[in-house]
Amino acid sequence: MLNDMENGRRNNNKNEDSRMRGFRPCLRGMMLVVAVIWIGVAALYGLLKPISNGCIMTYMYPTYIPISTTEGVSSAKYGLYLYHEGWKKIDFTEHLKKLNGIPVLFIPGNGGSYKQVRSLAAECDRAYQGGPLERTFYREAYLAYKEGGNAEIADIQLPNQYANRLDWFAVDLEGEHSAMDGRILEEHTEYVVYAIHRILDQYKESHDARESDGAATTGSLPKSVILIGHSMGGFVARAATIHPRLRRSAVETILTLSSPHQSPPLALQPSLGDYYKSINQEWRKGYEVQTTRTGRYVSGPKLSNVVVVSVSGGFNDYQVRSKLESLDGIVPPTHGFMISSTSMKNVWLSMEHQTILWCNQLVVQVSHTLLSLVDSRTGQPFPDTQTRLAIFTKMLHSGIPQSFNWKMQPQSPWSAQVLAKDVKDTAVSEVHTLSDCPSSFHWNDDILERDLYIQTTTVTILAMDGRRRWLDIQKLGLNGKSHFIFVTNLAPCSGVRIHLWPQKGKSSSDLPAGKRVLEVTSKMVQIPAGPAPRQVEPGSQTEQAPPSALLHLGPEEMHGFRFLTISVAPRPTISGRPPPATSMAVGQFFNPDEGEIDFTHVSMLLSIHSHKDIFLKEDHPLAFNMSFAISLGLLPVTFSLKTAGCGIKDSGLLDEAGDNGNNKLCKLRCFPPVALAWDPTSGLHVFPNLYSETLVVDSSPALWTSTGSEKTTVFLLLDPHCAYKASIAVSVTSAASRFWLLYFSQIAGFCVAVVFFALMRQAHARPIPSILKAVESNLRMPFQFLPFVAVPILLSLLFSFLVSQPFPPFSSFTIVSIICYLLANGIVILLILVSQLVFYVAAYLHVFIKTRWQLWEGNFGFLFLHWFMNLSSRFFSLKFFDSLIAQPCTKKRIRLQN
Repeated sequence: MLNDMENGRRNNNKNEDSRMRGFRPCLRGMMLVVAVIWIGVAALYGLLKPISNGCIMTYMYPTYIPISTTEGVSSAKYGLYLYHEGWKKIDFTEHLKKLNGIPVLFIPGNGGSYKQVRSLAAECDRAYQGGPLERTFYREAYLAYKEGGNAEIADIQLPNQYANRLDWFAVDLEGEHSAMDGRILEEHTEYVVYAIHRILDQYKESHDARESDGAATTGSLPKSVILIGHSMGGFVARAATIHPRLRRSAVETILTLSSPHQSPPLALQPSLGDYYKSINQEWRKGYEVQTTRTGRYVSGPKLSNVVVVSVSGGFNDYQVRSKLESLDGIVPPTHGFMISSTSMKNVWLSMEHQTILWCNQLVVQVSHTLLSLVDSRTGQPFPDTQTRLAIFTKMLHSGIPQSFNWKMQPQSPWSAQVLAKDVKDTAVSEVHTLSDCPSSFHWNDDILERDLYIQTTTVTILAMDGRRRWLDIQKLGLNGKSHFIFVTNLAPCSGVRIHLWPQKGKSSSDLPAGKRVLEVTSKMVQIPAGPAPRQVEPGSQTEQAPPSALLHLGPEEMHGFRFLTISVAPRPTISGRPPPATSMAVGQFFNPDEGEIDFTHVSMLLSIHSHKDIFLKEDHPLAFNMSFAISLGLLPVTFSLKTAGCGIKDSGLLDEAGDNGNNKLCKLRCFPPVALAWDPTSGLHVFPNLYSETLVVDSSPALWTSTGSEKTTVFLLLDPHCAYKASIAVSVTSAASRFWLLYFSQIAGFCVAVVFFALMRQAHARPIPSILKAVESNLRMPFQFLPFVAVPILLSLLFSFLVSQPFPPFSSFTIVSIICYLLANGIVILLILVSQLVFYVAAYLHVFIKTRWQLWEGNFGFLFLHWFMNLSSRFFSLKFFDSLIAQPCTKKRIRLQN
């Protein structure tokens, strides 16, 4: 008896130990499931919350004129239309006879409509009638390229009046989902090639019709069509350009909007990936010199005259990321580039996938860019490739440098450069200028009132007072403060001018012969300004205006000069109009080392739990260079600024108003902060009026195709007259949503691998474990977990080494791969638990209903209900039987009556 009790106790202990061993993987799995649910909910919240993109709606009066197609077209289900802007009814035939502009073909994307052309076409019509944009004198981006070993700069003068209008055509692709099947893409490409030929033939038909009617015919017939593609339509445009049946030089300019060029966003079928691979391979060959097998020269590159520009929507485009829209490895920098809408001049906004078609700021800039491609001498687009590329560069890129490292600013093909020239002034002394302001803005010395001599490193201008301020470079540039930065909302040339002087003088005529006065006004770059403060009534005080221009001078640029002058124009007085908004300008000599702020990996990860505070006292540097070790495309941060003081603490006003009064009073004195974030993949992102904002860039770090640095640099402009308290913390919702967007395909692939691992374990284990136990065994450390994670990574590194491909950032790639693998296990476990819960609920409901039914069978009420239902069924069946008997009798009675 005692032995039996002891054996039973041992068996109970063994069963308890086995339960504890089974509980450990369950605990790991449940912790993983909780993490997956938490990250998923945070990501869903970040993706579904409303987005304020700042875009203005575009309005139009559209009319779509169908273009007849010839018989025998393989894709007869598609159509071709010509857009006309205007509310009046027109005769389609007569309108086609007058066709003599520049043909532009719009290609819609996945599930898109040909009617999406209306915004671009309408704004192009308005831009042609209204003329070019008002000229500004900020520093512009110029195309710098190397040809024959010599660096040249293409200086393109934009037209004062547009030479010819644009005729917008659009293909109707029936709203087919071209992003799902490579065969559909091929059909679209075939029809686009036909549409290009049909458009060129239509111009000849219209020309001949005008000649036959005796009407005057001017200009030459177009030989090429400009292609504009949205989403998958951009890839179709590139596919049509290398189609073997396309006429020679029929396409020379391509502009794509949110189009994936590197690979499809979601390759659901092998045909889609294969078609992408073949098209991109042909494009790479298209820019190579054609030779024979023996190396003998045959002809130049087939695509030597083709220019491609890709415009991405930035971080708000959830469907197509900027990395997929890049042209790297497909189109060389001498024939195209990618630019984000966040860094596009006069746009500076991130927008959703469909918004890019109607966002007025972008549509207007693109319209003027396309009209600038027309040569005023011929009325047709410029034939020279570099001329067209230079116009795209000048119209779309800003002059903001691509690096904010004051010590090392590497030259890049898109860096803003300015041409220097020597001119003579009226006093014979030589004046060396940098793209000097035009003569219409010539300032006489009589305009300027008495000069001011600044003794501090910081100079402030709060009004257009018509004075010139002198700053001693040698005196103010001591203690390492060898750099000068200047921000203002005054327009260059018309509002403010900046010169470098070798010595003091009333004017350049007072200087000895050979002395030079260098004007650097045109080195100011434009930055987007936030909304200007409104003046309640004339003469009332308003908040400081946001800066709209930035100037930086390094020690090498000020070398050989003693003084720097800032000349401000007098305040303009316009009769019958309210006075202009508040004028502001702040300049400072600063030491770049004092503005360096680095955020390491550890500090960024710790900020997820608790935010990091930075206190900036008054008289701090105007410019801060913040470096984030982890890309803001992966870990976006919430950056908050609060004014802590602005030199008026002793006035007694703050005690009465409190913190709100402090903020209001400080906003009257200090300009709104501005942040400029630079990312190697997506370019520039500007955040004006930065008081509380989530800083995010559209980069794709830690991918196998990622190369180079993954750091994000943020350049911050703060008024040195105010003290600030800055708080930085990783935005959990934004980080979760970005992670799911970036690595969804990797997580999905890992999920498939996890299921196969579990099935493999079930096939080899005896006894066969449940699917849940098999999945949880993947999480056991270290023998089961490490091989599944480490072996694929090592094989990928070995493959990259064998094919001589650049290695990705190993540490971030490995960490992100492990996180994706863990999330995949958690997702599979969650699906298993949900399916088990569904089956359990279904079984419980089945047992519950059956049990209740059995209990009701013995109840008197149930027996009565059962008897009543049987009686009712018999009654209805008897009634139905009587109707069947009565039917033949009725037919027989009718026959007898007849």
